[in-house]
Amino acid sequence: MRVSEPVVQRIRLGAAALNQTPLDWDGNRDRIIAACEEARRREIAVLCCPELSISGYGCEDAFPAAGVLDTAASVLLELEEASRGLVLAVGLPVRWESGVYDASALLVNGRLAGIVTKQHLAGEGLHYEPRWFRRWPAGQRRQVTLGGRQVPFGDLRFSCGGLRIGFEICEDAWTADRPGARLAARGIDVILNPSASHFAFGKEAIRQRFVLEGARAYAAAYVYANLLGNEAGRVVYDGSTLIAAPTGLVAAGRRFSFADMLVTDGVVDLDAIRLAQARFLQAGVPSTEDDVVSLDFVPPLVPPEAPLPPTDRRDAWERSAAAVAAKEEEFSRAVALGLIDTLRKSRSRGFVVSASGGADSSAVIALVALGVAWVVGEYGKHAAARLGLAPSGAVDRQAATPETGAESLTRDLVAQLLTCVYQATAYSGQVTRNAARLVAAAVGATYHEFDVEPLVRGYTTLATEAVGRPLDWTQDDLALQNIQARVRAPGVWLLANLNNALLLATSNRSEAAVGYATMDGDTAGGLAPIAGIDKAFLRRWLVWLEQEGPDGMGPLPAVAAVNAQQPTAELRPPAAGQTDEADLMPYEVLDRIERYAIRDRQMPLEIWQQLQADYPEESPARLGAWTERFFQLWARNQWKRERLAPSFHLDDESLDPRAWYRFPILSGGFAREIRQLRAVAAANGSVWET
Repeated sequence: MRVSEPVVQRIRLGAAALNQTPLDWDGNRDRIIAACEEARRREIAVLCCPELSISGYGCEDAFPAAGVLDTAASVLLELEEASRGLVLAVGLPVRWESGVYDASALLVNGRLAGIVTKQHLAGEGLHYEPRWFRRWPAGQRRQVTLGGRQVPFGDLRFSCGGLRIGFEICEDAWTADRPGARLAARGIDVILNPSASHFAFGKEAIRQRFVLEGARAYAAAYVYANLLGNEAGRVVYDGSTLIAAPTGLVAAGRRFSFADMLVTDGVVDLDAIRLAQARFLQAGVPSTEDDVVSLDFVPPLVPPEAPLPPTDRRDAWERSAAAVAAKEEEFSRAVALGLIDTLRKSRSRGFVVSASGGADSSAVIALVALGVAWVVGEYGKHAAARLGLAPSGAVDRQAATPETGAESLTRDLVAQLLTCVYQATAYSGQVTRNAARLVAAAVGATYHEFDVEPLVRGYTTLATEAVGRPLDWTQDDLALQNIQARVRAPGVWLLANLNNALLLATSNRSEAAVGYATMDGDTAGGLAPIAGIDKAFLRRWLVWLEQEGPDGMGPLPAVAAVNAQQPTAELRPPAAGQTDEADLMPYEVLDRIERYAIRDRQMPLEIWQQLQADYPEESPARLGAWTERFFQLWARNQWKRERLAPSFHLDDESLDPRAWYRFPILSGGFAREIRQLRAVAAANGSVWET
């Protein structure tokens, strides 16, 4: 008689990446429903949606509003039917007594089972959760009334037909005191982590580490779900989804998709998980289990079969552990996704860029074109509808391969969406004019040239009459530069209005740090897509774009005309030989000082001392002069940073006072600190002119 093989218990888990919008109640609900339908199609038993996915994460000061909380609760109950046949986790804000809590509800087979509350709030950098929410104390359990029902609320576990489920909500997993350890000691099979984790360079590796460490350390399956896209205007979410078991990564989803919803699924072995849990349970499960919400619903198991390989839906560039251009790839995809989502969610009909032929405007143009190309790659013939456009018909007239068809469709859509304008003054050169024309033509943008020199002369004539003397470069250098930049704004604003388009500002982060930008000139726009990135990296990125380009896209050789130039504003007479770095300092040094000063909160003297080790080839006096210049320009230009158009947060630091770093508009300007720097430098033989 043959002994039958033991039945291996496997279960399919799912993580949803959702492109939600704050207070878009119906849209947010429908995307959650679509994820549930996809989960049922794939026979997923447990589906985790992102943090605050019902309301949107970015509601900010609207969170405490009674109407917001009531509507979130109503939408939650509307989702009960969508959870038929599933265990579904969805996030929402919930009021209990006098506080509002960041919570995740578990719906089981058509019924709200309970609501788990977040125990650690993100309150650093661009996060302001303690402003809106209260932290829930570990071990506390209460009841909350929703829809006339009493619902378990607080620090809970769930048992769905014996499958034990617990939560770490976003920040909970980023702290030393992780709830996962307490869950493991009480007995848990699956930990769900609904997150709203913003994109930052290199952050995905950190996420994978805490997901893998959580699964291994707590002997549980771990499901990580995240938001996707430009949710509320400034923050881009990459849509990272991860599923892990104690033995390693089971599934990883694609990031930077332009879709409304993506679901990642993976199969875990419950028998193996429970075998690994022995070390946690040797001391015995606690005698009281009042934290467990027990439900009769038994999630469907995966039929016994051969071991399943890991599911990896990431793009090729990300799957390669040796990817040397990961930052360039991430930058391209994050900003492109932010741009396209801004276009869609603002219901705009396109973009307008004042094309100078320099690095900044050329980068913005290229990023728009990349976004359109990726939408075409993902949506094919439906790309125009995704972008809110109708195909012009140019593609239909070509009998082409899928590759050339996609390229033609991309150029067709870029021509409809993107308008570039080169605006010449008396000091504009043929080099920049040619570069602007080449880049616009390379991506297929609509291109115009305006001669704004008559406007410059008109304004200088008016000012001459007002002050009673001719203007000249000896006395009026800054004013004469700025008027050239400012007269360029009205024309592009007019085009943007005529096209119902977004005007994109082209200022970068390095310029924002020292105010090297003309307010209502190159800062004009409703969105500043590269204001979160430093100029030194931007120049390296353009070289990479010229020579390599994003995976699957290839290079854009036309930007060679940009990369061959030294960055210049072209606002002084040509004989002055104006360049940005001559006006300021080398961009690499500027960015190094900015990080020491803003990220590390260091003062002028200690920065000067560090710079001498960083740049031994430079004289201490020159490094001291650059340090002093940075702090003086930083302090006097906070008012400009307050007025910059919204930008995208791209790393774990930012100069945006509404998102990361606040600084007073009026201050002492580091006068005492600069005197200290000069005194120490002079004692060491280093002196420079003010």
